[in-house]
Amino acid sequence: MKRVSLIAALSLTILFPFPATAADNHAVVSPDQLKWAPAPPAFPKGAQMAVLSGDPSKEGLYVVRVKVPAGYKVPPHTHPNDENVTVISGTFNIGMGGTFNDKNGSALKAGGFALAPKGMQHYAWFTEDSIIQLHGMGPQGIIYVNPADDPRKGN
Repeated sequence: MKRVSLIAALSLTILFPFPATAADNHAVVSPDQLKWAPAPPAFPKGAQMAVLSGDPSKEGLYVVRVKVPAGYKVPPHTHPNDENVTVISGTFNIGMGGTFNDKNGSALKAGGFALAPKGMQHYAWFTEDSIIQLHGMGPQGIIYVNPADDPRKGN
């Protein structure tokens, strides 16, 4: 009986730190609390971004939202890590390959999800004002298939 009590006590001692650790990382963000700012220079002009959790430029999990106007386009590119996209509002169009073609691809409405694995060439366009949520492991980045498409080059 003493042995069972000792095992139970040790089990509880080991388990108690985990809920405290999880609570330390707890985040609750309502839509009206989002702090929108211009997206980083790697994005074509016109996008806004709000960071919900983490930092996409650093090691670890991140969650961001990106708000774009109708007509916004992202030329073919890749990422150094998987990119997970959830459509919050509007329509997100995604095509695969190294050449932009808005006649090919998939149109996703609110609630839709897309995964672009690490290194996969893809592009995106938006037919209406839209918000998407991106999440994954950082550091994340964007590498344009055609370097001339890179907005950081000042074109």
